[in-house]
Amino acid sequence: MEKAVFDTGDIAAMKGMLDNMHVADIAEEMENMDEQLTVKVFRMLPKDTAAEVFAYLSRDTRGEIVKGIADRELSGIMDELFIDDAVDFIEEMPANVVNRILAAVPPSRREMINNFLKYPEDSAGSIMTIEYVSLKVDMTVGEAFSHIREMAIDKETIYTCYVIDQNRHLTGVVSAKKLLLADTEQLISDIMSKKIISAHTTDDKEELVSDFMKYDLLAMPIVDSENRLVGIVTIDDVLDVQEEEATEDFEIMAAISPSDEPYLKTGVVNLTKNRVLWLLFMMLSATITGAIISGFEDALALVPALVASIPMLMDTGGNAGAQSSTMIIRGMAIDEIQLGDAFHVLWKELRVAVLCGAALFLVNFARILIMGQGFMMALTVSLTLYCTVIMAKALGCMLPLAAKKVRIDPAVMAAPLITTIVDAASLIVYFGFARLILNL
Repeated sequence: MEKAVFDTGDIAAMKGMLDNMHVADIAEEMENMDEQLTVKVFRMLPKDTAAEVFAYLSRDTRGEIVKGIADRELSGIMDELFIDDAVDFIEEMPANVVNRILAAVPPSRREMINNFLKYPEDSAGSIMTIEYVSLKVDMTVGEAFSHIREMAIDKETIYTCYVIDQNRHLTGVVSAKKLLLADTEQLISDIMSKKIISAHTTDDKEELVSDFMKYDLLAMPIVDSENRLVGIVTIDDVLDVQEEEATEDFEIMAAISPSDEPYLKTGVVNLTKNRVLWLLFMMLSATITGAIISGFEDALALVPALVASIPMLMDTGGNAGAQSSTMIIRGMAIDEIQLGDAFHVLWKELRVAVLCGAALFLVNFARILIMGQGFMMALTVSLTLYCTVIMAKALGCMLPLAAKKVRIDPAVMAAPLITTIVDAASLIVYFGFARLILNL
């Protein structure tokens, strides 16, 4: 889309441009417009297209549109949005905007939204939608097709239909393909599958990601405590959850407090808040290593060359620990590694550490000899390096597992915290070897 087309004010040209664009592309272009033009373009869209575009927009752009349109238009958007998208939008808005939105929607829609808002933020119920097709267990295939034609126009997906009994208990699932290939007189109960993969409304939404991946699902039914069907979660919502959780883990592993705001739209003050606490923590924790070095000032005075190897030892230990923790955190995130695998993980990482440490030992030993610092100095530094790698990899694999055991985000135990622990331990080992080998 050429922004110049909209600047001309040519209504026909604008509409022609919009008619030939995908809703996601329209949303992307609207993100780069000023507020006045954004509202103008949005008002030109057909009602159903406007709702689709609205679902793709960022929180800030949605807020601009809500401020610029009338209550009648807002009511139309909320009516066209799928219920899960409507709930997500309301959760992002400030209280005064939420009140206006809820006042603009019909009472039945408002009650439905309020029910969804009661689910915990991280639960499956908070991301489910009620736009699905349910079939009665005693229907024939012909009756099912009539029901789908009548109901499916407002549903988010019809590729899988969910079979319920008279009390709305989930009893089976049937795919659109199976319906198409079945005889119209067959009963749904005869062709449905009873092997149902479902989740409860209170289940953690992160758990759905692994289930969708494991079973190659496009949608999953959500049931209440009595196994009554109350909604479904679709693959687009699960991908959003996966992106949110991956972003949060990356931020924590980089010692940044998680934020829902895009980087370019986050203020400098907020970015500072997200980072400074972690930096303060690491700065204060570094006083531990400073205290250890201070405790060995006599050794450093006798052999000043010891100081030159401290940065190398600390950096290598931090890197070795980060390698292990990254692999373990990823493995846990995709359910490849469970708590019960702790011993197997530790045994594998120790063997890797022995081999990595041996390679580093030999190269570092030769390096120090070539630099003319002597055999005993080379032995002291290389042995410390060897032990540091083993400690770092052991901590790197076990701390994330320990964090999960006590219900802490494993990402918290990533590079910054592991580095702090390994730095202190490596210095103690270093000066211990120095005293033993160099007779300090």
